Amino acid sequence: MCITVFMWQAHPKYPFLLLFNRDEFHSRPTDPLAWWSGETIVGGKDGLCGGTWLASSKDGRVAFLTNFRELQNVPQPNTRGDLPLRFLQSNKSPQVFAEEVLNEAHLYNGFNLVLADICTSTMVYVFNRPKHGYLSVTPGIHVLTNASLDTPWPKAERLRHSFKELIDEFGEGEFPIKEMVEKLMTNTIKDDEQSLLPGIHPPEWEFLLSSIFVDTQLPLGPYGTRSSSALFVTSNKEVTFYEKHLDQKQWKENAVTYQISET
Repeated sequence: MCITVFMWQAHPKYPFLLLFNRDEFHSRPTDPLAWWSGETIVGGKDGLCGGTWLASSKDGRVAFLTNFRELQNVPQPNTRGDLPLRFLQSNKSPQVFAEEVLNEAHLYNGFNLVLADICTSTMVYVFNRPKHGYLSVTPGIHVLTNASLDTPWPKAERLRHSFKELIDEFGEGEFPIKEMVEKLMTNTIKDDEQSLLPGIHPPEWEFLLSSIFVDTQLPLGPYGTRSSSALFVTSNKEVTFYEKHLDQKQWKENAVTYQISET
């Protein structure tokens, strides 16, 4: 379970700006933010299946993924974390790759996939629940949880509201990455009325997952926010990728800055 808020083509200094919390079992092996082999792709890596939830590439492409909350799973599904990686490894446009994914969407458990090409100002949202499809992402602020894009779950609306307040506060100036992560992505407020919960899993479970930052104990072990990331792209195509991640009960920081190479 994850949550992300992002702003697309709606700011003079930042054509793209994203904050992302990845929620996972603490026992799942994970590699922190770093350049992958070949140093063309940068992001965190799922140590179990080898995929990623958020990564970018030197040629100006970004991909990120959340699961779709559902009760039933596909038998022996393909790994969803491969989808962002495959896009970044390809030279296909977001639209062409989206159409390719839809041909195999039935092989995956529920997912939300966002693909962006900064150089062509193109972004698409690909999904396989409750049906299969993709659409162009419109300029503005968007929130993605474990439902369809911009579904107004209470935690999503809290994040959207707080994000917009900070955007208005800093105006056209420079945005402080770490401060935004700390202010917005560490929020532990939970929904206080069960009627506001999605109603997919038992209420006591959904209550534990109803905060932006999750830290709880599930039957399979400790579960919660393993990393908080920020990815900022400026109008001169400089990318700053920041990650605060949990490592053996300690929070550590990584940051990568690079210039998009248009070839």
